Amino acid sequence: MDLPKVNVYARLFDFYTPLLTKRQQQVFNLYYFQDFSLGEISQELNISRQAVFDLIKRTEKVLENYEQKLQLLEKYQQDHKIIQTIRKIIENSQLQREDQGHILKLLDEML
Repeated sequence: MDLPKVNVYARLFDFYTPLLTKRQQQVFNLYYFQDFSLGEISQELNISRQAVFDLIKRTEKVLENYEQKLQLLEKYQQDHKIIQTIRKIIENSQLQREDQGHILKLLDEML
């Protein structure tokens, strides 16, 4: 994974949210997407800062484990690269403009 840590976890969260508990989803969302501090989350949920920190770290590990086993993000990134390569080939081909547009639209829908 060549993305920055925050982006990697955001992508993993997108793929594996349904597999997380509601509490994991809530804390992870507040921390990574709403940019809450540990203190703000602890106040919001009436739990200790340490509990928030531990929950975030455990959730990161859970997401990493899911990815290690299921590799949904890895497969998505590979598919994205393949589709981008196909787009370049189509754009440089001798196809009719109308056919190019139709194929490119289908590729966009795949993404």
